[in-house]
Order: sequence, then structure tokens, then C-alpha cells
Amino acid sequence: MNTTKSQHDHDRAGSLQASAVRAIETPFAPKMPVFDSAQLFGPSSEIGILHQGSLYRLKITRQGKLILNK
Repeated sequence: MNTTKSQHDHDRAGSLQASAVRAIETPFAPKMPVFDSAQLFGPSSEIGILHQGSLYRLKITRQGKLILNK
């Protein structure tokens, strides 16, 4: 079976979501999905997020903080 890169990424994201998402309750969001950054990033320090047709970059800085750029 031949799969395209996007199919593979979608499958991988689906399995990641199933294992990495949990709902927590906060005063601001009763049930907010929470992702573990180590599982999202893996060995990389930067990931891409596609939102409404635009690509955003989420990066871990040297200080361990997160920066989101369009």
C-alpha cells in the first residue's frame, strides 16, 4: 500500500492525538484539550501548525519557552 506524506502525517497526528490529549478543567475552559510538548515536538525544536490555510511555526527557544510565528 502506497501512502503519501500527508496521509502518513495525518495518521501519525491521529495516533498522537489519541495518546497525548487529555482534558483538564480550569476556571477559563471547563474541558480544554492538553498536549504534552515532548510528544508534539519529539526530537525537534520546531513544528508546523496549519490553521485555516496558513502555516504557523511553533518553536522551543533556548530558554525553553514557546514562540508562535506566522
